[in-house]
Amino acid sequence: MTPEMALRVGRAAGSLFRKDDRPHAILIGKDTRQSGYMIETALTAGLCSMGIDVSLVGPLPTPGVSYIMRSLRADAAIMISASHNPYDDNGIKFFGPDGYKLPDDVEDEIERLVTTDEIKDVRPTGTEIGRARRIDDAVGRYIEYAKSTFPKGMRLDGLKIVCDGANGACYKAGPYTLAELGADVIAIGIDPDGTNINAGCGSMFPENVRAKVISEKADLGIAFDGDGDRIIMTDEESRLLDGNALLAILGIDLLQRDALPENTVVTTIMANGGLDEALAPHGGKVLRTKVGDRYVVEAMRSEGMTLGGESSGHIIMLEHNTTGDALITALQVLATMIRTDQSLCELAQQYDAMPEAHAKVPINGAERPSQEALDRIREKAEAGLEGKGRIVIRPSGTEPIIRVMVQHESSREAESLVQALSDEISTL
Repeated sequence: MTPEMALRVGRAAGSLFRKDDRPHAILIGKDTRQSGYMIETALTAGLCSMGIDVSLVGPLPTPGVSYIMRSLRADAAIMISASHNPYDDNGIKFFGPDGYKLPDDVEDEIERLVTTDEIKDVRPTGTEIGRARRIDDAVGRYIEYAKSTFPKGMRLDGLKIVCDGANGACYKAGPYTLAELGADVIAIGIDPDGTNINAGCGSMFPENVRAKVISEKADLGIAFDGDGDRIIMTDEESRLLDGNALLAILGIDLLQRDALPENTVVTTIMANGGLDEALAPHGGKVLRTKVGDRYVVEAMRSEGMTLGGESSGHIIMLEHNTTGDALITALQVLATMIRTDQSLCELAQQYDAMPEAHAKVPINGAERPSQEALDRIREKAEAGLEGKGRIVIRPSGTEPIIRVMVQHESSREAESLVQALSDEISTL
């Protein structure tokens, strides 16, 4: 990710989103990585060179960028972030004018324009060049929006909450929102220096927030990831709650209030079988998609669902936002606690994770094994489970490995089977 590449991406996006002679605007947000300054400047230059006006909001959670873009009626938004990755990684996420991530075909078109000379000679000049401006109150706007999703008249008075901002994009919005709603907030991971995002803190290292909950005798802990779209929580007895557990808590609450469309929660093939078992007694069902929050959202929109997410802690509540929103997820879990007069520990008891084992199998050859070969291995192994578990075998989208997951009633059986499957896959 070089400034030259970012400039080309900005020019490509500007060309794609400028469809007529009216003024066009694109919002740019970022997390707290040091390289964000460089990439932000290069993207801005590229967009302005194509006649696009740019609004800069600075460090802001990804869901906040999506929200403010819609509020400003911008043509698109860009989030500069590598999410939960270390600080020396970075990336660019695009949102369309509806607040949803761009579909694959639009991203493919941006890539094509970046890698060709098609727009090389497109050069607005004079007054046709775009302008850039900063929006100084972006964090405050997002905080007010997040609070607006919390039930009217409800407050967090009397709750002691540990909040880990991951030294990332939520380092202000998280603790400020909770404090303004009345909570006694103990904030950690709120001193970003450009290089410490996700470094031993946040949702990637939830042991920190769990230890702080114990030492401070807090009611619960909340850990965000670097760009504020993932969340891990811990209850007062130090039980960590991942995306499966949070989906169970929120799904059961919605089911009990007859507010979950089709009584269905959308998640991915990696979701734990314990989620199905938690929802079933309340009449709930699970719809699984390919791995990736993009596919979860696509299924939710096409099927009219409102609650979905991933085991990693991406929770999407389309009633409130168009993408995973860790802060709003935390607020809705807190609202469920208050509404039901139960502690987070009591709510968490509704979900019991099925034992699960994982493995990464390096790809030995120049080509990864065919999906057909992987499916044959999976189907043969599943036949022997007799309905007592689940198996997922899939190529990684980011690494030269095959990921293997086994869920089984017996943790020993899960570990044994995942090893056997890994050995078999390694021979392909």
